[in-house]
Amino acid sequence: MTGSPFKNLLDKTVGALTVGLLYGIKHTDRRRMANLAGAFMRKTGPLFKEHRIGREQLRAAFPEKSDDEIEYILGGVWDNLGRIAIEFAHLDEFSVEGFGKQTADVITYPPQSQERYDWIMQSGKAAIGFAAHLANWELPGIGAKLIGVKSAVLFRRPNIDAVSDVIVKLRAPLMGELVPTGLDAPVKLARLLQSGVHVGMLADQHYSPGVEVTFFGRPCLANPLIAMLARQTELPIYACASCASPMATAFGGKFPHRSNRRATRTVASTSKAPCRPSRPLLKDGFSSFPSNGSGCTGAGVKAVRQIKRGRADDPSPFHSAVAAHYY
Repeated sequence: MTGSPFKNLLDKTVGALTVGLLYGIKHTDRRRMANLAGAFMRKTGPLFKEHRIGREQLRAAFPEKSDDEIEYILGGVWDNLGRIAIEFAHLDEFSVEGFGKQTADVITYPPQSQERYDWIMQSGKAAIGFAAHLANWELPGIGAKLIGVKSAVLFRRPNIDAVSDVIVKLRAPLMGELVPTGLDAPVKLARLLQSGVHVGMLADQHYSPGVEVTFFGRPCLANPLIAMLARQTELPIYACASCASPMATAFGGKFPHRSNRRATRTVASTSKAPCRPSRPLLKDGFSSFPSNGSGCTGAGVKAVRQIKRGRADDPSPFHSAVAAHYY
Protein backbone atom coordinates (compact mmCIF):
# COMPACT_ATOMS: atom_id res chain seq x y z
CA MET A 1 0.00 0.00 0.00
CA THR A 2 3.08 2.20 -0.09
CA GLY A 3 2.31 5.37 -2.00
CA SER A 4 -1.37 4.47 -2.42
CA PRO A 5 -4.03 7.21 -2.14
CA PHE A 6 -5.42 5.56 1.00
CA LYS A 7 -2.03 5.53 2.71
CA ASN A 8 -1.34 9.11 1.73
CA LEU A 9 -4.70 10.17 3.13
CA LEU A 10 -4.13 8.20 6.32
CA ASP A 11 -0.66 9.71 6.80
CA LYS A 12 -1.99 13.21 6.29
CA THR A 13 -4.80 12.57 8.75
CA VAL A 14 -2.44 11.23 11.40
CA GLY A 15 -0.08 14.13 10.75
CA ALA A 16 -2.89 16.65 11.19
CA LEU A 17 -4.00 14.97 14.42
CA THR A 18 -0.41 15.02 15.69
CA VAL A 19 -0.08 18.73 14.94
CA GLY A 20 -3.39 19.45 16.65
CA LEU A 21 -2.49 17.35 19.68
CA LEU A 22 0.91 19.00 20.11
CA TYR A 23 -0.67 22.42 19.68
CA GLY A 24 -3.27 21.65 22.33
CA ILE A 25 -0.69 20.28 24.77
CA LYS A 26 1.48 23.33 24.15
CA HIS A 27 -1.23 25.53 25.65
CA THR A 28 -1.53 23.54 28.87
CA ASP A 29 0.46 23.58 32.10
CA ARG A 30 3.42 21.26 31.49
CA ARG A 31 3.79 19.86 34.98
CA ARG A 32 0.09 19.27 35.57
CA MET A 33 -0.40 17.57 32.22
CA ALA A 34 2.77 15.52 32.69
CA ASN A 35 1.43 14.26 36.02
CA LEU A 36 -1.84 13.27 34.37
CA ALA A 37 -0.13 11.58 31.42
CA GLY A 38 2.23 9.71 33.74
CA ALA A 39 -0.66 8.44 35.85
CA PHE A 40 -2.57 7.42 32.72
CA MET A 41 0.36 5.42 31.33
CA ARG A 42 0.91 3.68 34.67
CA LYS A 43 -2.63 2.29 34.28
CA THR A 44 -2.60 1.49 30.56
CA GLY A 45 1.05 0.52 30.02
CA PRO A 46 0.70 -2.95 31.60
CA LEU A 47 -1.88 -3.79 28.91
CA PHE A 48 0.80 -3.74 26.18
CA LYS A 49 3.03 -6.68 25.26
CA GLU A 50 6.10 -4.53 25.96
CA HIS A 51 5.21 -4.74 29.65
CA ARG A 52 5.76 -8.49 29.55
CA ILE A 53 9.04 -8.02 27.69
CA GLY A 54 10.18 -5.51 30.28
CA ARG A 55 9.22 -7.84 33.12
CA GLU A 56 11.25 -10.69 31.64
CA GLN A 57 14.27 -8.47 31.08
CA LEU A 58 14.17 -7.06 34.58
CA ARG A 59 13.92 -10.50 36.12
CA ALA A 60 17.00 -11.55 34.19
CA ALA A 61 18.85 -8.36 35.18
CA PHE A 62 17.79 -8.34 38.84
CA PRO A 63 16.96 -11.88 39.98
CA GLU A 64 17.12 -10.73 43.59
CA LYS A 65 14.21 -8.32 43.19
CA SER A 66 10.69 -9.31 44.16
CA ASP A 67 7.73 -9.24 41.78
CA ASP A 68 6.48 -6.08 43.49
CA GLU A 69 9.81 -4.34 42.93
CA ILE A 70 9.82 -5.35 39.28
CA GLU A 71 6.32 -3.98 38.78
CA TYR A 72 7.30 -0.77 40.57
CA ILE A 73 10.17 -0.25 38.13
CA LEU A 74 7.94 -0.95 35.14
CA GLY A 75 5.40 1.52 36.48
CA GLY A 76 8.14 4.15 36.48
CA VAL A 77 8.98 3.31 32.88
CA TRP A 78 5.41 3.88 31.71
CA ASP A 79 5.07 7.00 33.89
CA ASN A 80 8.16 8.47 32.25
CA LEU A 81 6.93 7.74 28.74
CA GLY A 82 3.67 9.55 29.49
CA ARG A 83 5.54 12.57 30.79
CA ILE A 84 7.79 12.73 27.75
CA ALA A 85 4.77 12.85 25.46
CA ILE A 86 3.73 16.07 27.19
CA GLU A 87 7.21 17.54 27.55
CA PHE A 88 7.86 17.12 23.85
CA ALA A 89 5.41 19.92 23.08
CA HIS A 90 7.20 22.19 25.57
CA LEU A 91 10.82 21.63 24.52
CA ASP A 92 11.22 25.21 23.35
CA GLU A 93 10.48 26.49 26.85
CA PHE A 94 13.68 25.20 28.43
CA SER A 95 16.81 27.20 29.14
CA VAL A 96 20.21 26.37 30.65
CA GLU A 97 21.36 28.13 33.81
CA GLY A 98 23.97 30.74 32.99
CA PHE A 99 23.41 30.61 29.24
CA GLY A 100 21.11 32.96 27.34
CA LYS A 101 17.68 34.10 28.42
CA GLN A 102 16.40 32.29 31.51
CA THR A 103 12.92 30.74 31.50
CA ALA A 104 10.73 29.12 34.13
CA ASP A 105 11.91 25.69 32.97
CA VAL A 106 15.64 26.06 33.55
CA ILE A 107 18.20 23.29 33.32
CA THR A 108 20.62 23.50 36.24
CA TYR A 109 23.87 21.64 36.90
CA PRO A 110 26.46 21.15 39.68
CA PRO A 111 29.86 22.93 39.71
CA GLN A 112 31.62 19.79 38.49
CA SER A 113 29.60 19.94 35.31
CA GLN A 114 30.77 23.47 34.57
CA GLU A 115 34.38 22.40 35.06
CA ARG A 116 33.99 19.42 32.74
CA TYR A 117 32.21 21.50 30.12
CA ASP A 118 35.02 24.08 30.21
CA TRP A 119 37.59 21.31 29.83
CA ILE A 120 35.81 19.93 26.78
CA MET A 121 35.56 23.34 25.14
CA GLN A 122 39.17 24.25 25.91
CA SER A 123 40.44 21.01 24.37
CA GLY A 124 39.70 22.47 20.96
CA LYS A 125 38.48 19.10 19.68
CA ALA A 126 35.12 17.93 18.47
CA ALA A 127 33.64 15.10 20.51
CA ILE A 128 31.33 12.14 20.04
CA GLY A 129 28.51 12.05 22.57
CA PHE A 130 25.97 9.34 23.26
CA ALA A 131 22.92 9.22 25.49
CA ALA A 132 20.28 6.66 26.43
CA HIS A 133 16.50 6.59 26.48
CA LEU A 134 16.33 7.79 30.08
CA ALA A 135 14.06 10.50 31.50
CA ASN A 136 13.73 13.07 28.68
CA TRP A 137 16.31 11.96 26.13
CA GLU A 138 15.71 15.06 23.98
CA LEU A 139 17.44 17.31 26.50
CA PRO A 140 21.10 16.54 25.68
CA GLY A 141 20.63 17.67 22.09
CA ILE A 142 18.64 20.72 23.12
CA GLY A 143 21.09 21.64 25.86
CA ALA A 144 24.01 21.60 23.44
CA LYS A 145 22.26 24.11 21.19
CA LEU A 146 21.28 26.33 24.13
CA ILE A 147 24.85 26.65 25.40
CA GLY A 148 26.15 27.49 21.95
CA VAL A 149 27.90 24.24 21.06
CA LYS A 150 28.19 23.57 17.35
CA SER A 151 26.59 20.16 17.16
CA ALA A 152 24.78 17.57 15.07
CA VAL A 153 22.33 14.89 16.18
CA LEU A 154 21.68 11.51 14.59
CA PHE A 155 17.98 10.67 14.62
CA ARG A 156 15.56 8.12 13.23
CA ARG A 157 12.55 9.39 11.32
CA PRO A 158 9.13 8.03 12.33
CA ASN A 159 7.59 5.67 9.78
CA ILE A 160 4.67 8.02 9.02
CA ASP A 161 5.95 10.82 6.80
CA ALA A 162 3.50 13.43 8.02
CA VAL A 163 4.37 12.75 11.67
CA SER A 164 8.06 12.74 10.78
CA ASP A 165 7.75 16.16 9.18
CA VAL A 166 6.04 17.55 12.28
CA ILE A 167 8.70 16.18 14.63
CA VAL A 168 11.58 17.35 12.47
CA LYS A 169 10.01 20.81 12.20
CA LEU A 170 9.73 20.97 15.99
CA ARG A 171 13.26 19.69 16.65
CA ALA A 172 15.14 21.57 13.92
CA PRO A 173 15.28 25.02 15.57
CA LEU A 174 16.02 23.52 19.00
CA MET A 175 18.96 21.26 18.16
CA GLY A 176 22.03 21.31 15.97
CA GLU A 177 22.11 19.82 12.50
CA LEU A 178 19.78 16.82 12.24
CA VAL A 179 21.26 13.80 10.45
CA PRO A 180 18.69 11.09 9.60
CA THR A 181 19.74 7.46 9.96
CA GLY A 182 20.67 5.76 6.73
CA LEU A 183 23.50 4.02 4.94
CA ASP A 184 25.22 7.36 4.37
CA ALA A 185 24.86 8.57 7.97
CA PRO A 186 28.30 7.32 9.14
CA VAL A 187 30.02 9.23 6.33
CA LYS A 188 28.08 12.41 7.10
CA LEU A 189 28.84 12.16 10.81
CA ALA A 190 32.54 11.52 10.22
CA ARG A 191 32.78 14.57 7.97
CA LEU A 192 31.01 16.71 10.55
CA LEU A 193 33.40 15.56 13.27
CA GLN A 194 36.40 16.28 11.08
CA SER A 195 35.06 19.78 10.48
CA GLY A 196 34.89 20.45 14.22
CA VAL A 197 31.21 19.74 14.86
CA HIS A 198 30.28 17.77 17.99
CA VAL A 199 28.10 14.74 17.19
CA GLY A 200 25.54 13.11 19.46
CA MET A 201 23.31 10.06 19.23
CA LEU A 202 21.30 7.56 21.28
CA ALA A 203 23.23 4.34 21.83
CA ASP A 204 20.88 2.02 23.73
CA GLN A 205 19.15 0.66 20.65
CA HIS A 206 18.92 -2.93 19.47
CA TYR A 207 20.70 -3.27 16.13
CA SER A 208 19.90 -6.53 14.33
CA PRO A 209 23.04 -6.71 12.14
CA GLY A 210 25.23 -5.40 14.99
CA VAL A 211 28.00 -6.87 17.11
CA GLU A 212 27.03 -9.49 19.68
CA VAL A 213 27.84 -8.77 23.33
CA THR A 214 26.81 -10.67 26.45
CA PHE A 215 24.58 -8.73 28.83
CA PHE A 216 23.31 -10.37 32.02
CA GLY A 217 24.11 -13.74 30.47
CA ARG A 218 22.10 -13.02 27.34
CA PRO A 219 23.39 -12.27 23.83
CA CYS A 220 22.58 -8.74 22.65
CA LEU A 221 23.35 -6.95 19.41
CA ALA A 222 25.06 -3.58 19.81
CA ASN A 223 25.54 -0.89 17.20
CA PRO A 224 29.27 -0.28 16.56
CA LEU A 225 28.77 3.16 14.96
CA ILE A 226 30.21 5.16 17.85
CA ALA A 227 33.26 2.93 18.06
CA MET A 228 33.84 3.15 14.32
CA LEU A 229 33.62 6.95 14.38
CA ALA A 230 36.06 7.10 17.29
CA ARG A 231 38.58 4.90 15.52
CA GLN A 232 38.26 6.78 12.26
CA THR A 233 38.56 10.28 13.74
CA GLU A 234 40.57 9.56 16.93
CA LEU A 235 38.21 11.90 18.78
CA PRO A 236 37.02 11.52 22.39
CA ILE A 237 33.70 9.97 23.40
CA TYR A 238 31.42 11.28 26.14
CA ALA A 239 28.38 9.49 27.52
CA CYS A 240 25.32 11.21 28.93
CA ALA A 241 22.30 9.71 30.67
CA SER A 242 19.46 11.98 31.70
CA CYS A 243 17.58 11.07 34.88
CA ALA A 244 14.50 12.22 36.75
CA SER A 245 14.11 13.02 40.42
CA PRO A 246 11.96 10.71 42.59
CA MET A 247 9.06 13.14 42.15
CA ALA A 248 9.70 13.28 38.39
CA THR A 249 9.88 17.07 38.44
CA ALA A 250 13.66 17.41 38.11
CA PHE A 251 15.87 15.80 35.49
CA GLY A 252 19.59 15.39 35.14
CA GLY A 253 22.39 13.78 33.20
CA LYS A 254 25.41 11.73 34.18
CA PHE A 255 28.51 10.71 32.29
CA PRO A 256 30.81 7.74 33.08
CA HIS A 257 34.35 8.25 34.32
CA ARG A 258 37.37 7.99 32.07
CA SER A 259 37.88 4.46 30.87
CA ASN A 260 39.67 2.03 28.63
CA ARG A 261 39.08 2.29 24.88
CA ARG A 262 39.75 -1.39 24.20
CA ALA A 263 36.11 -2.47 24.51
CA THR A 264 35.07 0.00 21.86
CA ARG A 265 37.98 -0.95 19.61
CA THR A 266 36.88 -4.56 19.80
CA VAL A 267 33.36 -3.64 18.74
CA ALA A 268 34.66 -1.53 15.88
CA SER A 269 37.09 -4.13 14.59
CA THR A 270 34.44 -6.86 14.51
CA SER A 271 31.80 -4.79 12.75
CA LYS A 272 30.41 -6.54 9.69
CA ALA A 273 27.44 -4.42 8.64
CA PRO A 274 26.48 -0.84 7.76
CA CYS A 275 25.80 1.27 10.82
CA ARG A 276 22.22 2.46 10.92
CA PRO A 277 20.59 2.66 14.36
CA SER A 278 17.31 0.80 14.40
CA ARG A 279 14.10 1.48 16.26
CA PRO A 280 14.58 1.59 20.04
CA LEU A 281 12.84 -1.25 21.86
CA LEU A 282 11.27 -1.07 25.28
CA LYS A 283 13.28 -3.64 27.20
CA ASP A 284 14.10 -2.67 30.77
CA GLY A 285 14.61 0.22 33.15
CA PHE A 286 18.21 1.40 33.44
CA SER A 287 19.60 -0.03 36.65
CA SER A 288 21.05 3.25 37.87
CA PHE A 289 17.67 4.96 37.63
CA PRO A 290 15.16 2.13 38.11
CA SER A 291 12.13 4.29 38.80
CA ASN A 292 12.27 6.63 35.84
CA GLY A 293 14.13 4.97 32.98
CA SER A 294 12.20 4.90 29.77
CA GLY A 295 13.71 1.58 28.78
CA CYS A 296 17.10 0.54 27.43
CA THR A 297 18.17 -2.45 25.40
CA GLY A 298 20.73 -4.69 27.00
CA ALA A 299 23.27 -4.04 24.27
CA GLY A 300 23.24 -0.32 24.82
CA VAL A 301 23.64 -0.54 28.58
CA LYS A 302 26.36 -3.14 28.09
CA ALA A 303 28.31 -0.68 25.99
CA VAL A 304 28.03 1.98 28.68
CA ARG A 305 29.12 -0.45 31.38
CA GLN A 306 32.08 -1.62 29.33
CA ILE A 307 33.21 1.97 29.15
CA LYS A 308 32.82 2.42 32.89
CA ARG A 309 35.06 -0.53 33.70
CA GLY A 310 38.23 1.06 32.30
CA ARG A 311 41.20 2.21 34.36
CA ALA A 312 41.02 5.78 35.64
CA ASP A 313 44.67 6.42 34.69
CA ASP A 314 44.33 5.19 31.12
CA PRO A 315 44.81 7.99 28.52
CA SER A 316 41.75 6.93 26.58
CA PRO A 317 39.17 9.02 24.70
CA PHE A 318 36.49 8.40 27.34
CA HIS A 319 35.94 11.07 29.96
CA SER A 320 33.42 12.19 32.52
CA ALA A 321 31.41 15.25 31.59
CA VAL A 322 28.34 17.12 32.80
CA ALA A 323 25.22 16.60 34.85
CA ALA A 324 22.10 18.77 34.71
CA HIS A 325 18.59 19.07 36.12
CA TYR A 326 15.46 20.88 35.10
CA TYR A 327 12.43 21.71 37.17
